[in-house]
Amino acid sequence: MSETHFRYGRKRFYDNTKFPRGFAKSGDFTLAEEELLIQFGDTMLGLELGELSPENSEEKHFLKVLANPLKAKSKLERTWLKYTQLARGRKRFHTLNGSRRTSAADSLEEFDVVLEDD
Repeated sequence: MSETHFRYGRKRFYDNTKFPRGFAKSGDFTLAEEELLIQFGDTMLGLELGELSPENSEEKHFLKVLANPLKAKSKLERTWLKYTQLARGRKRFHTLNGSRRTSAADSLEEFDVVLEDD
């Protein structure tokens, strides 16, 4: 891991609600990302909620990234954005069927089939 001036959290960070088996075991995070979240997640959450004030330029940049995610440049910032998207964003739901319902008449029109009246 690269050297960071970000403060370590007062306690280890876990999200037992969304990731009860751990970040890495969820399949969404690498081991390195899990380590970043555990070590720095408490500080990042405190900064995000306004409970902590930034102490250095890295933490000030982190607050700018929260306002504009396209400014993320460090692995730490990208990992937090990934975490917030997965933990707070909408769950993706994949189906085997299409979302558009079609009637039998629509299906026949699609294939240029003409029904003749007797």
